[in-house]
Amino acid sequence: MIIAQMNNSLDWDDYRIILQITDAGSLAKAASIAGLSHPTMFRRINAIEERLGVRLFDRFRTGYRPTLAGEALVATAREIAELATTAERRLAGQDLRPAGKVRIATTDTLFHGLLAPEISRLRKLEPDITLEVVVSNEVSDLSRREADIALRPVLSPEKHLVGRKLGVIRQAVYGHKELLAENKAKNRLEAMPWIGPARSMNYNQLQVWMGKNGFDAACVCRIDTVLGMYRAVQQGTGVAVLPAYLAGQDPNLSRHGKFVDEMAADLWLLTHPDLRQTARIRAVLDHLGKSRHIKAPL
Repeated sequence: MIIAQMNNSLDWDDYRIILQITDAGSLAKAASIAGLSHPTMFRRINAIEERLGVRLFDRFRTGYRPTLAGEALVATAREIAELATTAERRLAGQDLRPAGKVRIATTDTLFHGLLAPEISRLRKLEPDITLEVVVSNEVSDLSRREADIALRPVLSPEKHLVGRKLGVIRQAVYGHKELLAENKAKNRLEAMPWIGPARSMNYNQLQVWMGKNGFDAACVCRIDTVLGMYRAVQQGTGVAVLPAYLAGQDPNLSRHGKFVDEMAADLWLLTHPDLRQTARIRAVLDHLGKSRHIKAPL
């Protein structure tokens, strides 16, 4: 079969290039992900196609799309990638000493409010472990080793992951003490200036809640990160719904009313089953899981 013959002439780097271009949808984005220049990526895919004697991608103004031959190689590349990541996880699980790099994925607010202080304590206890923190509001894929551990608010953890629930993230309306004092006579939240999530943030839960309660119309500023909203509240720009572990610890802010039950979420510490017995990852999981400082405070 032609595809089988072609496979014999490719190495893993070639498959990886094909997979990166397919997933990225464009040469420029694939080059950025791979850490290569656009001309280098262009030469690499052209060389692969020339060696195989077949066109793997159709070039459009909107991007690159695999041909039938390209789709066959992409399927093979995905199988190889899955085998490679599975092997890496299992080999990592054979570590006996807590040393090496551990990659933790979390959000900006969780890092600022809970994880950052704990990293200092962990470093003193486990000096041979190097932590690499990925701060993003995107969900990292633990099965593909984009991260070893995830600390995130999760409604329902994916079935292929293991971990523990650390607590419940409570949220409430917070404002600077001076701003709340100035508006004490009104005492109506809809009459106060509000800080809300930018549309690009895709924080639908908060957007719906603000609209339902009439606060959307009172919004004077929209920001695309919760940490940015928190900073604006610190400056007295307006009030906002913020997590208690963040705003509740700030001496300059006060909570207005009760917790907003609709905005509550579980806080989970997660990893992949193949990694949980790796010494360095086990050490980090145990430390963060048992720490009284990282529990989401009510």
